[in-house]
Amino acid sequence: MGWQVVVAVIALAIGIPHGALDHLVTLPKAQPIKMAIFIASYVAVALIAVIAILKFNVIGFILVLFMSAVHFGIGDAAFISEIDRRSNITTKLNRWFYIPAAGFTPVFIPLVNSASTRALESVNPALIDWHQGWDLEIINGVTAFTTVSILVMIIGKRIREGIDLALLLVLALVAPPLIAFAIYFGCWHAMRHTARLTLSLPKSIEHLNQSSGRKAFMSAVIPGLPALVGTFVVAAVMALSGQDFSDEFFWMALVVVWALTVPHMVVTAKLDRAALT
Repeated sequence: MGWQVVVAVIALAIGIPHGALDHLVTLPKAQPIKMAIFIASYVAVALIAVIAILKFNVIGFILVLFMSAVHFGIGDAAFISEIDRRSNITTKLNRWFYIPAAGFTPVFIPLVNSASTRALESVNPALIDWHQGWDLEIINGVTAFTTVSILVMIIGKRIREGIDLALLLVLALVAPPLIAFAIYFGCWHAMRHTARLTLSLPKSIEHLNQSSGRKAFMSAVIPGLPALVGTFVVAAVMALSGQDFSDEFFWMALVVVWALTVPHMVVTAKLDRAALT
C-alpha cells in the first residue's frame, strides 16, 4: 500500500488547487466584507461535512460518493460543451448517457473492486462493507451502463467521448482503487476544471489573448496552491492522533477533499450551468 498512498497523495495534490478559486468565479468583483462572508460560509459548510463524515463514516461516505459522481459527470460534460462551442461541432453529445457514465465509473467501480478491501482497511476499516454486499451488482451495473454509453457515443459520432469513457472504464477496472480514483481526480477532472477556469479569470484571459495557453493555465493553478498547503496541514494535524501516521494522514486528506466537494459542487453549479446551456 505504501507506493499506492504516495502516488495517490501526489495525484490528489495535483487536483486540490482547482477548487480553490471558486470565490473568484462566483464573486469576481465582490467587496471585502461580502467576500469574507462567502469564504466563511464556504469553510463552515466544509467543516460540517468533515464532522459528518468522521462521525457517520458510512452514511457520510455514501452521500459524498453520490455527490462526487454527479459533480464529476456534469463537470466533464461542461468541459466538452465548452470545446464544442469553440470548435463548431454539430453532433450533439448525449448527456443522459455520458454524464452518469463519466461520473459513476471513476467513483463506484474502484470502490467495489476486490482490491478495494485492503485499501479501505488501510484508510478506514469502517468503510469496507459500505456497499452492504451489493458490490457485484454495482460493478456489473456500472460497467454495463458505461459499455452501452460507449456504444451510444460511437453511434452518435462522438468518437472522442467514446474513447474517453473507454479509458475511464479501463482505469477503473484495472488500476488499484486508490490509484484509479486519485489519478482521475487529479489528472482528469481537475485538469479539465482548471482549463475551464482560464475562460473566467482575467489574468488567464489576458494570456489567452496573447496566445499563451501555458501561462493562462498556470494563472489558474498558482492562486490555488495555498489551499493545497492548507489541506495537507489540516490533514496532518488531524492525523497526529493516529497510530499509523501515513494511513491516518491519507484518510484525513481524503476526508478533507470529500468535504470540500460539498461547497465546491454548489458553487461550480453556476459555472456548469452556463457551460451546458
